[in-house]
Order: sequence, then C-alpha cells, then structure tokens
Amino acid sequence: MKLTAYGVDEYVSSCIQLATLLEVSATPKPGNVHRTANFDDTRYEHFLASSIAIGPILRRASRLGAVVSSGEIGFEQVGVGRLINEGVSAMLSSQRGGNTILGTILLLIPISIAAGYVWSQLSPNLDKLRKTIAEVTHSATPHDAVHVYDAIRISGAGGLGSVEKLDVMKPSSRSEIMSSGISLLEIFQMSSEYDSISSEWTHNFRITFGIGYRCFAKQINEGSDCNTAAVHTFLEILSKVPDTLVARKAGEPTAKELSNSAEHILSMGGLRSPAGRKRLEELDMRLRASGHKLNPGTTADLTASSLTIAVLEGYVP
Repeated sequence: MKLTAYGVDEYVSSCIQLATLLEVSATPKPGNVHRTANFDDTRYEHFLASSIAIGPILRRASRLGAVVSSGEIGFEQVGVGRLINEGVSAMLSSQRGGNTILGTILLLIPISIAAGYVWSQLSPNLDKLRKTIAEVTHSATPHDAVHVYDAIRISGAGGLGSVEKLDVMKPSSRSEIMSSGISLLEIFQMSSEYDSISSEWTHNFRITFGIGYRCFAKQINEGSDCNTAAVHTFLEILSKVPDTLVARKAGEPTAKELSNSAEHILSMGGLRSPAGRKRLEELDMRLRASGHKLNPGTTADLTASSLTIAVLEGYVP
C-alpha cells in the first residue's frame, strides 16, 4: 500500500481495516473467533462486517488528525470519545453478533488520529506516531469520557474491570465525570492495573509497540507468512501479558496458566513445528469448549493494534 496512491485519510483507514481483517483471520487463534472457528452467537462474518463498518469513522479520525497538523484545531477538539462512540455504534449496527471489537476500537481511534497527524507531514516514522498517540490520549476531555462510557454501555460489555467509583452502568457516573472534570485518561488510570486496554492508554501503547509490533516485524523478517506471524504475535502478547478479560471472568491464576501455555507453545516452535501446531490446536479446542469464559479477547485487540502499526509502516501481505 503506497501513500502516494491515497489521500492520508484513505491510506490510514485502509491500513487499519486491513490490520483488523488480518487479525480476525489468523488461524488458529486460541479461544477466539477466527476464519475456521465461531462461537454460537458470534461468528467470523460478524467481525468482517465490523471491520468494514468502522471504515468511515477511521477516515474521519485520521482526517481530523491532519487538521490538527495544519494548526486549525487542537487535539482536545478532535473528539476522540465521540469517534469511539460512533465506531461502536457502527460496529453494532453492521452485524447481529453483538460486541465484536470494542477493545480494538478503543485502541485504533487514537492511533488513527495520530497517524493522520503524522502522515500528513509526509515524513512519518513510528517514533513520531507513538509520541503523537500520547498527545491524543493526554488531550482527551471529560466530554470524551462520557462518550466512551456511553459506548461501553451500549456495547453490553459492562464496566472497566472493577472500577466502582465511576461504574459505567450507573447513570450518576456521567454527571459526576462532568461536574468533577475527570478526563478519559484519568478514568483509564483507575483501571490500568487490571485492564490491558486501559493500560495501553496510560502507558503509551507499550504492549502494542514494545511486544506485538516487534514480534510481528521479527516474524516477517525471518520469513514467516502473515498468518504464522499474526498467530505468533498473539501468542507472544499472551505469554507476556495475562489476558485481563480472562482474568476478570475466570480469575488471575487461570489467566496466568493460559500465559504459560502460550509460552510453552512458542518454545515448541508454534505453527512452525508439528508438535507446536498440535498443542496450539488442542489449546484452541479447550478454550473454545468453555464458551466465552476462557476467551482471550483482550489479546486479540492488542494483536489488532500491533498489526496496525506494521501495516501503517508499510507491511503488505
């Protein structure tokens, strides 16, 4: 994908949509929907529809980032929370599988805004991108926080971990956010120790850039095909960061045991070895048998953001 063939907003949104499609297609991605496995209520095609549906919002987000680059507005005027809310609404209206990519949207909207800003300057690099993502997240306002609360509520995903002071499902939380002037970043700081999406916002996407993107790029440089690189990126993230969705549903010991399983599969060669592939397929079947209880969905979100960075940088499958 060449930037010269696209406007900045088209380039950024196309890159991000491609990354989300590559992530959900990665097979076998243990415990998650992928191209050869579904849940009863959420199927592969629901994720495909969601990835297409958020395209216009990603384009608008990157276009607004470019407007910030021109000096017409500041990041605090972009409306990152409203864009997230619009992305979630588009996701829900595009398919019948319910919440498919809420966590992914929470990660991709700030990346899209930042990429629009950086790529519009025609000298993009990942250091600039990461610094700009931090500017986006630090500029989020209480209005943004309210929009994100509404997005989480309509998605049916529940609260951000065990945050009780400002529970998403409490009607009073919206007015408390506005009256107290609590920013979106401050809310994510409250849940960052037990929610990896929140942690990405508060620690400048350190899993995305420091683990996921590095793993994917290394895999590709070593000759892996896209599917192998994506699955191994998922396993690498899972091995180093216990999935916080699993931890909330089944407890931290279970999440850590799952991380140990991922590490063991990688040590066996993963998809590159018959033994590693067999163990990976067994893990996928075991997790899937639990329904959504042992679904490492947060790891899938982080894999999508990691692949996004690689595609923005120029990776073409």
